[in-house]
Amino acid sequence: METQLEAARWSAGEFEKKVLELKPGVAVLDCDGTLWAIDSGVGFMGWSMERGLVSRSTSDWIDTRYRGYRAGEVSEPAICGEMVQIYAGLREEELRKAAAEYVRECVRPVIFPEMERLAAALREAGTELWAVSSTNKWVIAESVREFGIPESRVLAVDLAMDHGVLTSTLIDVPTGEGKAEALKRAGRPRPDAIFGNSIHDLAMLEIAANPFPVNPTAELLGAIAARGWGYFQPEAMEHPAETVAGK
Repeated sequence: METQLEAARWSAGEFEKKVLELKPGVAVLDCDGTLWAIDSGVGFMGWSMERGLVSRSTSDWIDTRYRGYRAGEVSEPAICGEMVQIYAGLREEELRKAAAEYVRECVRPVIFPEMERLAAALREAGTELWAVSSTNKWVIAESVREFGIPESRVLAVDLAMDHGVLTSTLIDVPTGEGKAEALKRAGRPRPDAIFGNSIHDLAMLEIAANPFPVNPTAELLGAIAARGWGYFQPEAMEHPAETVAGK
């Protein structure tokens, strides 16, 4: 009879101790579901459509595409890119302003206090912090400002610009293997510590000297158990973040 593997769950104290005792020189943090309790990419998409930031026809199109993604008909990299391409034609300053408003309203209230405290302790210890996400870089850059991470160390979905206006040309879509590849291109091929919550973070977690799953989805939890890793569940979340797709 096959035994079901179970991953060890660390308490907040154990988790913080494990991380800080490493004295990591470089630490990388996934964002949605790892630093806060929502998928900010999906949230910002809906929020921006309600406020007329994109046209009605574009809103209808991306809504159909997102339904296709949820049904397994559109790939993760495709939807992550398309959810940002809908802003093509906007001035960057306009998108940046909207992102700041959205983050104030929707992201800051659901930041995990344990992760905010850990990031502060790591900064104090001199750790170089990076953020990696498949949500658009404007929302992520604004959100991780709370964690002391500069935009220059944010790897997220990005669009090329033409004289300050966003184009539909994708520069990068860091998801799945793409997260690990983005770190390698940034000159961080094996960070001392990496934190992530979903199966889309697994490739990135695997290149870490020390992987730290946080708030894992059921799919990642199975991979964690198979690899003998432990994980941390923030108290703010009673259940793993099934609603956070791992952007």
